[in-house]
Amino acid sequence: MTRLLASCSLAVALAASTVAPAVAQQQGQLRAPDVIYVPTPPEVVAAMLKAAKVGPGDVVFDLGSGDGRIPIAAVKDFGAARATGIDIDPQRIKEAMANHAASGVGDRVRFLNQDLFTTDISEATVVTLYLLPSLNLKLIPKLKSELKPGTRIVSHAFDMGEWAPEQTLEVEGRRVYMWTIPAR
Repeated sequence: MTRLLASCSLAVALAASTVAPAVAQQQGQLRAPDVIYVPTPPEVVAAMLKAAKVGPGDVVFDLGSGDGRIPIAAVKDFGAARATGIDIDPQRIKEAMANHAASGVGDRVRFLNQDLFTTDISEATVVTLYLLPSLNLKLIPKLKSELKPGTRIVSHAFDMGEWAPEQTLEVEGRRVYMWTIPAR
């Protein structure tokens, strides 16, 4: 039974990967999303922002921001100066904008319908992620070249290969990893 489910999952994933680029073009997307949207549970959001010690001097960038819960929480619950959510999927941006309108955080939070691999993230003091391991690995050079020393990076569920995290937390059966950009 497990083998059958794994085969079905693989078949669905392969079908989605061949159809996704055509769907992205039809919907006016930049390109097909690299991952399916899975929201980060509120307790994990709080643990990520707490691990990064988000506070009033911080500018938070959430790469693959989905419905916007992390940028909104960074400002609303942790007092970040500003937060930016970046997502390639225009549907996620619509959801994030609706959540933003209801949140009361004003102009301290913004959402960009952009590709996280090409967006300038250099003003971030904290970066949050919930991406696949292969995407985290692909992001390492961008993170290390664009971000200032001392910038904190927090990932839900997935590490960054050989770049060892400074902190690993367990939150309700889920992992949270944290790194700091080293001095150059």
